[in-house]
Amino acid sequence: MAWVKIIHILCVMGWMTSIFAVPRALIYWKREYAALNDFGPLGDLTIRLYRFSAGLGVIALLTGLWLGGQWGFAPWVWVKLALVLALAAHYGWTGRMVLRARRGVFTESDRYLRIFNEISVFGVIAILWVVVVKPF
Repeated sequence: MAWVKIIHILCVMGWMTSIFAVPRALIYWKREYAALNDFGPLGDLTIRLYRFSAGLGVIALLTGLWLGGQWGFAPWVWVKLALVLALAAHYGWTGRMVLRARRGVFTESDRYLRIFNEISVFGVIAILWVVVVKPF
């Protein structure tokens, strides 16, 4: 079980990196695209980061489900799972923006992307609180 926890934490860390970095990278990619009027290196980096971390997110979810089963799916595990699924939806929305950006379509403002980026921070704080405090 210790190895599963280690893999879970490692994959969560990698996935969180992308959750926090990709919306911010979209801001800079949007600026780069406006300056170059073409697809530049920031776009490639953003796509690669998103794609790589998607696999980490899947592994984190699978190992998390396995660990939840080991704890008998206590009520706090269900709350954590609900919060993780909300964060996964946020990540999916980010992927939608990345796909549009790949086509050169940047519809979100810098301000929207900054706020969107910060929403994930609150989600992660809530998940950490549930895992550490186990209120249920």
